[in-house]
Amino acid sequence: MSESDIRDATRREVLGGAAVVLGGAVLGKRASDSDSGDWGEEPAGSCGIEYDEEFEALLAAVEEPQDWVDPDDDVYRAPTKKWRRPIRRRVRVTARYRMRGSWAVGYHTGIDLAVPRGTPVFSVGPGVVVLARWSGSYGKAVTVKMSDSRYVVYAHLSRISVSRGDKVRPGTRLGSSGSTGRATGPHLHFEVRTRRKYGSDIDPVKYLARHGLRL
Repeated sequence: MSESDIRDATRREVLGGAAVVLGGAVLGKRASDSDSGDWGEEPAGSCGIEYDEEFEALLAAVEEPQDWVDPDDDVYRAPTKKWRRPIRRRVRVTARYRMRGSWAVGYHTGIDLAVPRGTPVFSVGPGVVVLARWSGSYGKAVTVKMSDSRYVVYAHLSRISVSRGDKVRPGTRLGSSGSTGRATGPHLHFEVRTRRKYGSDIDPVKYLARHGLRL
């Protein structure tokens, strides 16, 4: 290689490195501009959840909580107007329900609500906790069998505040948001199923709307 060729190659490397630095600065600024509140340097996140054998096996093995449920218990008599949002602060949706992608069923099975790590997460309605543990790709997660027999999953938590078998009411704190499991950053993956089986998901936004709630 001639001395001229070496100078040209060196110049290209320097310019390429400068482009990477400048590009990183621009991307960093965009991320900062789009994230508000008390995020600090932590970017908003969304799911990398696909079909997870560990979680599905755990959920399939759950005993139906009929023996824990008293239909006359006040916990199951919460009127619609008393249901609560899972996150009380303002949220940003980073992945919508049924967004197309490489998931096992071909779409996103829940909705991702981007909030800073440690944000309190609450039960939307009355039910019984059937899982409260590490749940594979869902990370630290709480699954509640609701009084209407739906299963609601609260995933990627940084902290779990309830235990299996606990009865919860609308507004019971379940834990804190995080980015455990397959997640690109802190958020709450909120998923509603008609049965325990994967693929029985329904639109969580419409589910909450039926109970007078808007995200």
